Amino acid sequence: MRLSCILCVLILVAIGICGGIYAFSGFDLLLFLSFFNRTVYRSILATGFVAALFTVYALLAFRPFKGLK
Repeated sequence: MRLSCILCVLILVAIGICGGIYAFSGFDLLLFLSFFNRTVYRSILATGFVAALFTVYALLAFRPFKGLK
């Protein structure tokens, strides 16, 4: 479970970095890394969506910040 949480956060960070580069420079790094293949591009974005859902689920179900005050 811990490994999957770390993997999901790493996926979100990577997609966030690619999105930041696109926002500030106009160069779509994610599309470039997918060799301009729209199917691969959308699959990477879908993987990011599932990673975000799992991260939210893990934060709600396991409450890692419950003991902090």
